[in-house]
Amino acid sequence: MTSSELFHKAFRVAQDYDVSTPANSIVLYSISYLPTKENRDKAFSYVKAHPDRMMIEHTDCGAKLVEMGLSSNDCGLSSDEIADIWSIASKRFIDAAKGDVIAFVNGADPRSVFRTQELPSILNNKHITTINGEDKFSFAKKFA
Repeated sequence: MTSSELFHKAFRVAQDYDVSTPANSIVLYSISYLPTKENRDKAFSYVKAHPDRMMIEHTDCGAKLVEMGLSSNDCGLSSDEIADIWSIASKRFIDAAKGDVIAFVNGADPRSVFRTQELPSILNNKHITTINGEDKFSFAKKFA
């Protein structure tokens, strides 16, 4: 499959596959444009210790994108293309969420999916009330 075909197929997956989760269950992390995967590692450890929690990778959409190789830069797509695909999926993931969100976003880059898509979507989602147990609007001020 060419990189163009992969991009278009992944784009359709990000738009169409299921991203739903139970209330108070989502865990986010930010690694876009960061030098390490530390936030992701912490998120995976947290979910392992809290099996009632889910990351986007645990949805049908996220699992398919990972299966397609979009969890690394080795898939043939650029970092920006990968971020574009995950941005679409992440916005849908946040738009469907309810309750508290756990976020491992230390040092989140201004260009990251978290800063450009997820945080604005959280702030616009009236069904999400807190991030890491803190009022979502107070939490967001850390990134202003």
